[in-house]
Amino acid sequence: MITLLYFARLREALGTGREQLVLPPGVTTLAALRAHLAQRGEAWAREMAVSRNLRAAVNQTVVTADAAVTDGDEVAFFPPVTGG
Repeated sequence: MITLLYFARLREALGTGREQLVLPPGVTTLAALRAHLAQRGEAWAREMAVSRNLRAAVNQTVVTADAAVTDGDEVAFFPPVTGG
């Protein structure tokens, strides 16, 4: 099981800030996890789309789409932050 965290616009668009998920067979990377989540419905497909600029961290380390995701991980999704 992994812990998923959603921040900023994602939390509002998806209606949740945190959930637990049993990793489905074959979901071993961040990209595969996003693809799996995108199948949940319209809002999920929109927010998890590959074309969507979205950052992610696994166990509090910012990672790329090819990063491994394994049982026990904490995965956080958040939009890029701009300063000013």
